[in-house]
Amino acid sequence: MAYDPDRHAGMQRSLSSLTRRPSLKMQRWPRVRDRSYAARVSDIRGRAVPTGSAPEQPSSVFDIAESAAAQTPARLLAAFLAGAGVGVLGGMIGLGGAEFRLPLLIGVFGFAALAAVILNKALSLVVVLTALPARLIAVPFDQVAPHWTVVVNLLAGSLVGAWLGATWATRLRSATLYRVLAVLLAVIAAVLLATHFATIPSPELAGPAQIVVGVIAGVGIGVVAALMGVAGGELLIPTIVLLYGLDIRIAGSLSLAVSLPTMLVAFARYSRDASFVILRRQARFAAVMALGSVTGVLLGGLLLGVVSDLVLVPILAVLLILSAFKIWKHD
Repeated sequence: MAYDPDRHAGMQRSLSSLTRRPSLKMQRWPRVRDRSYAARVSDIRGRAVPTGSAPEQPSSVFDIAESAAAQTPARLLAAFLAGAGVGVLGGMIGLGGAEFRLPLLIGVFGFAALAAVILNKALSLVVVLTALPARLIAVPFDQVAPHWTVVVNLLAGSLVGAWLGATWATRLRSATLYRVLAVLLAVIAAVLLATHFATIPSPELAGPAQIVVGVIAGVGIGVVAALMGVAGGELLIPTIVLLYGLDIRIAGSLSLAVSLPTMLVAFARYSRDASFVILRRQARFAAVMALGSVTGVLLGGLLLGVVSDLVLVPILAVLLILSAFKIWKHD
């Protein structure tokens, strides 16, 4: 093939133009956020999250109540009245009312399941600490001290159960925890009815058999108390009466001696979870509801026996069942 100078010059010009063309640099594309993720954060926070922006990381405690950061006077007043109301109901049957407070924290005040449990546990701890001096006056220490083995027996199981229950609560999906709480509320309602209206035979155990059953019962009570954020008196008192054959007044004092260390163990486990921050973020709310709860329990204790158990207990059981149904269907 003959050499063509014109063609060779044209090829040189084409190559030259290519080398003079600016190099293509790789564009740095902005990080695209998942739209569904942004939508979920929006649902949790209760406000819109623009697509493409960096939404705040969600957490089980960042719910509608948290986003409304609105610890307004009206909300705080509602917290006091709610705490006082459940305290009166619980005090009228000799309990602290935590099982009635939990549905309100979820259904009325809009806290997520785990946040509600942690708040309920903190409030229950305050109520138990407040009840101790009054209980020591009503039942002197010298009447309770001889039964220290009962406390040790139940604590051997309840401390383990409290740690396990709090661990499970922090690891469960929120939807699953709602279902678990609903089932436990229904169980508490059944226990409430059974202990007031049914005749439950005592197992009449002694020696090693009684100790083993006491530890097993303690584990179960510890798990339930930790999962619900309650003191566990509604389960401890009938257990002490039936398993150890003690008077209900003594059983009430012994239940407090078991509840306090059990609650502290669950509280310590919850403090290791990020959701524990709810107590700091909702400190005023918790303080006001605690004040209402203590006031209500004291008032309810004065009204103890005013309303017949034949009327009051079925009403409370129905309230627990309705609360369980609502929490079960909670989205």
